[in-house]
Amino acid sequence: MKMKKYTADTMVEAMKQVRMDLGDEAVILSSSVVKSKGFMGLFRKKSVEVVAGLDRTVSKPVETTFHPQYSSVEKKTDSGIQKEMNEMKKLLQEMKQVASFGSLPDELQPLLASLEQQDLSKELVLQIGNEIFSLMKSEKKDFTKAEQLQIVKDFMMKEYSDLPFGGISFNKKYVNLLGPTGVGKTTTIAKIAARAVLENRKKIGFITTDTYRIAAIEQLRTYANLLQAPVEVVYNSNDFKAAIDKMKDLDLIFIDTAGRNYMEKKFLDDLNRIIDFSINMESFLVLSVTSKEADMKKIIEMFSSFPIEKFIFTKVDETGSIGQMFNLMKQYKIGTAYFTDGQEVPEDIMEANLEAMLNLLLVGVKHA
Repeated sequence: MKMKKYTADTMVEAMKQVRMDLGDEAVILSSSVVKSKGFMGLFRKKSVEVVAGLDRTVSKPVETTFHPQYSSVEKKTDSGIQKEMNEMKKLLQEMKQVASFGSLPDELQPLLASLEQQDLSKELVLQIGNEIFSLMKSEKKDFTKAEQLQIVKDFMMKEYSDLPFGGISFNKKYVNLLGPTGVGKTTTIAKIAARAVLENRKKIGFITTDTYRIAAIEQLRTYANLLQAPVEVVYNSNDFKAAIDKMKDLDLIFIDTAGRNYMEKKFLDDLNRIIDFSINMESFLVLSVTSKEADMKKIIEMFSSFPIEKFIFTKVDETGSIGQMFNLMKQYKIGTAYFTDGQEVPEDIMEANLEAMLNLLLVGVKHA
């Protein structure tokens, strides 16, 4: 077997060297990160060393005549090859990220690790690391942990400055909360409604489409009685029209939609048939931060045809990591209206602003 050592700044560059020199049949025998000496320990450069080998007994594939027609077996093979290529691209991207993290100074590694523990995406963590490292090089100094955190905050303030934050506008008569079962929509809508009454002196009413759970209707009636507000239960579009006609003299009408498994399209169709989204309405998508990020993404994509103004994140007090809120906002370009941190009505809800959300994130990072 022919063996050779390759050195490069990143694993991706090393792999390119191996491929160019030994071809696609090369085998990676070992890899390691090595450091060069730096000035006062600050500008130590990291590089990747790879030992690769090639078995000389490997023969070239036999050339065959090309035929334009494909059999079903050949089509399946092509599909399998494409799948492997996609998996390889994903692996190379992950390797690139790992190599890039490794190229940043040791002084930054605790911060980067704690940001990852907050479930902030690797891409965003890498951008933050590069931002701090760039400032370290330009200013020729190390930063304290407090200074690092301030740089993170400044970077994130710029990164999310174009997204909308803040609660209901009071410019639209109907406030609609959407979302799957179990995220706390009814409690959240009661918190927002209570504040509208107590702080803004609004005359309000409730409409619920959750005809599947008697307990949910009774819970909403309890809140409505405390706020001296009417409640209408609607089963279809005619009921919905009748309900909004009854409440035409009120300032705000809060709509509590049914908590269903919205991974199934039929429930979304039911929702669209009952509620008239064309009226003077603002809609919010409620998500629980205790859910898996992949599941939240599926929910967002299922509701992508609805006019979602902002997110509402619930159960912030039930998790130790909230980075997924920032990942979702960045990916879908949707801001946040509120986040909730308990069951008390109306206390445990915060009208979202970017600085408050970043402070919440960085408290977790500071204590990591």
